[in-house]
Amino acid sequence: MKTTAFAILLSISLFACKQGKLENTYVSKAYQNEDFNEFPKVKNETLNIVNVEPATPEGKESFNVQFKDTTVAIQDNPKPVANQFKQARFINTQKTAALVQVEDGSGLVSPFYVVALKDGKVSVTSLYKASEGKSDRKYTKGIEEMSLSNIIVNNDFAIALVNGKIYPIKRQTENERIQGDFLFNSSDKQTLVFLTGSSLYQVNYRTGETATLKLPASVMQSGNVANEIRKGYRWATNAKGASFLKQNPDDDRIVDISEFKK
Repeated sequence: MKTTAFAILLSISLFACKQGKLENTYVSKAYQNEDFNEFPKVKNETLNIVNVEPATPEGKESFNVQFKDTTVAIQDNPKPVANQFKQARFINTQKTAALVQVEDGSGLVSPFYVVALKDGKVSVTSLYKASEGKSDRKYTKGIEEMSLSNIIVNNDFAIALVNGKIYPIKRQTENERIQGDFLFNSSDKQTLVFLTGSSLYQVNYRTGETATLKLPASVMQSGNVANEIRKGYRWATNAKGASFLKQNPDDDRIVDISEFKK
């Protein structure tokens, strides 16, 4: 009888363990040019993105990130611990690095983090850079798509979604996020063009080179600045192989619009 009772209690205990959710909390660190293209040393040692159904019909879908059977939670003081994310996507084909966005209700676009595996261990890296720009609310837009495999995060980082490469985007002013709208990029996706006021701020995130191109009033008043740039400007490659826009020497030049991406 005692043996039977013990067996029942053991079964209940094991069932409870299986039903319980395992969770580990990781303190985020600042981005420092890490390589997030880790190849698993053990088969199936990857991250898993799990859809979380909303609690109510009016609620929004969210996501968990799990490693094995354990949910990843992020601590970034003074913010509360976050284990559900409004966005989550892998940034490499091995599924050992994922970009996630929490919902913190701060008024600006919620912060982004990279959850990554390194030698079988989880780490969390923050993609936040402090900014004192007067128009940060306008230009902090979260994720902007360059292509199916390249994105921009908050005008501060360019990310390749195949190999997990993250490149800081050089600012015009160090203590301010780029105060402009992303227009397009060069065909090699390395030079990004932002409309800042009445100028084009161009930055090659590989070489760190920048160029500012003042736009004439006729372009700014055209009603479609991007289209006027496509018609009146061309990409020119410098000695380092970086491409930057320059105004066409004559108005009769035929422009191949495939030179412009986005």
